[in-house]
Amino acid sequence: MKASAFVYPWDVNGDPEAGARIAQLGVQQVTLASAYHSTRALTPRHPSHRIVTAEHAAVLYPTDNRWQGRELKPYAAGDWAPGDAYGEAAAALADAGLEVHTWVVLAHNSRLGADHPSISVANAYGDRYPWAPCIAQPATRAYLVDLAAEAAVRPGARGTELESLGWYGLTHLHAHDKTAGIPLGDAGQYLMALCFCPTCQGGYGEQGLDAEELAATVRAALEPVWQGAPSDGGWAGVEKLLGDTNATATRAWRDDRARTLQETAVAAVRAAAPADFQVLLHADPVSYHCGANAGVDPRHILSVADGVVVPCAGGTGLLTPFAEQGADRAVLAANFTVVSGMGGRPGALAADAERARSLGATELRLYHAGLASEADLVEVREALAGL
Repeated sequence: MKASAFVYPWDVNGDPEAGARIAQLGVQQVTLASAYHSTRALTPRHPSHRIVTAEHAAVLYPTDNRWQGRELKPYAAGDWAPGDAYGEAAAALADAGLEVHTWVVLAHNSRLGADHPSISVANAYGDRYPWAPCIAQPATRAYLVDLAAEAAVRPGARGTELESLGWYGLTHLHAHDKTAGIPLGDAGQYLMALCFCPTCQGGYGEQGLDAEELAATVRAALEPVWQGAPSDGGWAGVEKLLGDTNATATRAWRDDRARTLQETAVAAVRAAAPADFQVLLHADPVSYHCGANAGVDPRHILSVADGVVVPCAGGTGLLTPFAEQGADRAVLAANFTVVSGMGGRPGALAADAERARSLGATELRLYHAGLASEADLVEVREALAGL
């Protein structure tokens, strides 16, 4: 069962032992960040540093001239990933015998939203989410498609994994986040993710809705939730809060914008890539879900991409909807957190992997080789040796 470990360039660059250490885990592949969001990351084994602070979302390689004269364009990294940090790390990992795939974060960029507020999701209260570019806006879509193609197809890469290629919502893991006081549930999260920028207001109009009335309905539906009333789960909860007609129309607009963006971005990557270049999406099988694992329709996305990377930290149940749609003809990668300090279970990896395989998984993804403790990595090595 092929396994790949997620890695940042700063885990590798400046550490001559990093490539061999990762290869010795028993993985055949690394998924190396080429475009990534802001983060503060531990580097427990690096000879020169222990903490890396990526101050804003950035590309980790030199961009080409496609961005000249454009308002929306990627940001260069600062001293946390100077020059062609991706290329340097990719070469070291390839020298260690590892197959390198790019890891590209797309519709998740707080710096872009701060500099260009109008491109961000605007909720029914008028609040902007600067970390969440609205994927319905034409300029944003053009930016994301070009970023996907450039950041995915780096020299020597054999494939890519596209993260956040869909809607982002309220949930963000923001620095010093203070948003968990009210349990919104699936339904409340959906309502708080609905965008009311001018483009989305027009889109709701195309679906037969009045955008101002819809926003008022959203606010009224959420008021009992703010007062402590439980929010029903699942799509039935959305329909209960919004009404069937409103719920169906908003989902039709949002699903269309996500699906067509995914189709266009994957096509752009393939047009730029060599033959046999693998394109995977980080995906959630519920199309109205938001976040790093984009909500998708399993049948549709497996007709577009070569497969999916599915979050399994909370269990392997999300694999089943993809497996039922013909994952025997596609890559179905089960993504497990192996950092115990972040809620991972490296000691249970062997059992988790077998469970995932029984549900149709064809590969494993391990989050994250650079962040894990040595004790975690020992357990990973033992688990992969037995698979």
